[in-house]
Amino acid sequence: MDRLSQINALLEEDPNQAFLHFAKAKELEKFGHLTEAKLSYEHLHKNHSDYVGNYYHFGKLLEELGEDQRALEIYNQGIEECRKQNDLHALSELQNVKTNLELGL
Repeated sequence: MDRLSQINALLEEDPNQAFLHFAKAKELEKFGHLTEAKLSYEHLHKNHSDYVGNYYHFGKLLEELGEDQRALEIYNQGIEECRKQNDLHALSELQNVKTNLELGL
């Protein structure tokens, strides 16, 4: 059984596992299934907005898809969530990636 199949099987058992949705998105992205990966990131964003790790990767995928304004929205939302959780490491990463995107626009 391949990794994506394993993740999907685990999601069937427990569809509320945020990490599994993140792992599914990363696996889809790895194999170039960007539209499907975007849907997984979006699901995670809507249903587990406190999952800080999603914001960076979701935003970067949006950038890759040419959706820069949406990526900025995601980065800004992630920055706010990091502040709420006092996650200074993720906050710094999101601020940097947001600044880099803004400089490139």
